[in-house]
Formats: sequence, structure tokens, C-alpha cells
Amino acid sequence: MRGAGARHAVVTTTVLGALLIPLGGCGGPGPSDSGRTPTGAPVKADRREAENTRIPDVGDRLQRRIPAASRQVVAVYGDGKNSSDATVVLYTRRGSGWDRVRSWPAHNGKKGWTTDHHEGDQRSPVGVFTLSDAGGVLSDPDPDPGAGLPYTRSAAIAAPRWWPRSYWHDFDYVIAIDYNRVKGTPPNNQTRPGGYARGGGIWLHMDHGSGTSACVSVSRAAMRYLLRTLDPDRHPVVVMGDRAT
Repeated sequence: MRGAGARHAVVTTTVLGALLIPLGGCGGPGPSDSGRTPTGAPVKADRREAENTRIPDVGDRLQRRIPAASRQVVAVYGDGKNSSDATVVLYTRRGSGWDRVRSWPAHNGKKGWTTDHHEGDQRSPVGVFTLSDAGGVLSDPDPDPGAGLPYTRSAAIAAPRWWPRSYWHDFDYVIAIDYNRVKGTPPNNQTRPGGYARGGGIWLHMDHGSGTSACVSVSRAAMRYLLRTLDPDRHPVVVMGDRAT
């Protein structure tokens, strides 16, 4: 484990513009790209420095909500308000600028995005949320990917077996998105401070090839990279929503 506040509990039983958030029971079917590092045309140094002072394509309202202490941002760029396709990009802060580190194909809620998320709407919430806790189902020989965030391994995190078989590994690795949840608790903690109707259980988790109930899903390789890279001492957050919003 990495990070000063990391913990590892083993339990054997039991998401960009003006405004950019998941639900209980995330899911959806097929593996996605294992991850790639984005490349682009060369940019003059002075222009690049000016552009990197903010997260690209994130509007002022959301940009202002990124905590000053944050040094890691997971940006989820949804293709459209009613689309379940997205791209996840990891940015790290160096001095006064942001570096784009890596990018992966992703999925969000089956019905797209919303600025007024509620239980069962199958839309991911738009917003900026902290990332505080992680976990997963996997047992030996691969129980812990070397997570920096506090990590809980528990069979209770597993996807219900009445879900399609292609969804069963969705929660092998998860990172809780701090939407309507209590920080510092396992990802599957059911406490919802804002009430049940506002939804909860919104996670970054492994992809099955299509939209989710409200979570954001990426490939297994992407989840392992994020788990190993996100550091509580760098105050990671997720900025998520459709590009138009």
C-alpha cells in the first residue's frame, strides 16, 4: 500500500463543463481497451503552460469546485447527455499546471447524465467528487493491486448473481465516488447522508462493455493503474459529466 493514510481491511463474508455524479447496483456487458497514453501534435511551450493551468474542457463552475489541495484529477468526459459512452483521463498537478497522464475508453449510466440524480434513473451524476476509499472482491492470488487509497477486500462487494454473468466481475476492483456516502468507510457502506432517494453506491469499477446503472466503468488494466496511482496525500477527485454540460 501507498499513502500515509492507507489501510487494508480483509472481510471474508460479506464522473464537463458548467456542471458534471452513480447509483446503487451499477452494471452493464464486454471488455474495453486495456488503456493507452494519449499523444498529440507538438505545442509551443508558452501556449502549453497557459493551457495546462486548468483541466481541459471543464467549465468554470466545475473548475472552481476542484479543491486547491487536489493534485490528481480523474476527468470523465461523457460523449453526450443521453449517451453511455465516455472517456476517462487522469491528470496530475505539477507546480501550477496539469499534466495529462493516461486515457481510457469508459462507460457511464445507461441513459447518460443528469444534474439532478436520483435512485433508479440510470444516469450518472454531474459534478466534482472526492475519491477516498477503494476495495474489491478478489481473493488470492490477486487480492490487492497495491492500492494507495484505503482498500477493503470483501465478498460482500460482489455483483449479485442474479445479474447477467457478464457483469459478475464488475466489482473485482472498485473506487468509491464520494456522492451521498460517508467517507472513510468501505465502498459498499449503505449509509446515504442525503437520503435514499438521492441514490448512492456510485463507483469507478470494471467494465462489461456497455452502460451502467450510474457508475463509471473502465477496463481491468485501467482500474489497476488508478488504484496503484491515486494517492490520498494528493487529494484525488473525479470531475464527471457530459461534454455539453
